[in-house]
Amino acid sequence: MNAPLWVAAPVVLLTVVATQMDVRTRKISNVITGPALLLGVGTHLVLGGTAGALYALAGALLAGAILLPGWLLKWMGAGDVKLMAAVGAWLGFPQSVYAVLASLIAGGLISFVVAVRRGLLVRALRGAALLVPGLAARIGRSGRQPETSGVYVPFALAILAGSLFALWRPM
Repeated sequence: MNAPLWVAAPVVLLTVVATQMDVRTRKISNVITGPALLLGVGTHLVLGGTAGALYALAGALLAGAILLPGWLLKWMGAGDVKLMAAVGAWLGFPQSVYAVLASLIAGGLISFVVAVRRGLLVRALRGAALLVPGLAARIGRSGRQPETSGVYVPFALAILAGSLFALWRPM
């Protein structure tokens, strides 16, 4: 592990709890994401001063901003964005960016496996192929939503995987 224990332990705990919550309820509560974000920034402030707090804020803002379009397009919930921002506060910049990118890759792989296991791969690929034309139709007017497989994949699981990657990735 390349991250210090005071960073790794809260990130693992946060993402495990959020994943359990997401799997059970399909929601990630503000009760865990808000305090986790504040504690991440606060801990970095105490241990690293203003520079530490800025490092944490940059991680939180970038991590959340990268996922924000997914929420705006209704591809994911706001809880996923807030969880990623909280993880970003703990990891800081640039580790938070690695965590987001790894989470997106993990989310794609998880979705692929779920689609294959449920016999929905063709339908899911058709929906993915229609995303770009569907987005173009939605700009400036309300267009028809692209076809989806209708299968819910808890993205917190992907955030857990991406966070673990970022924690153990060589710096």
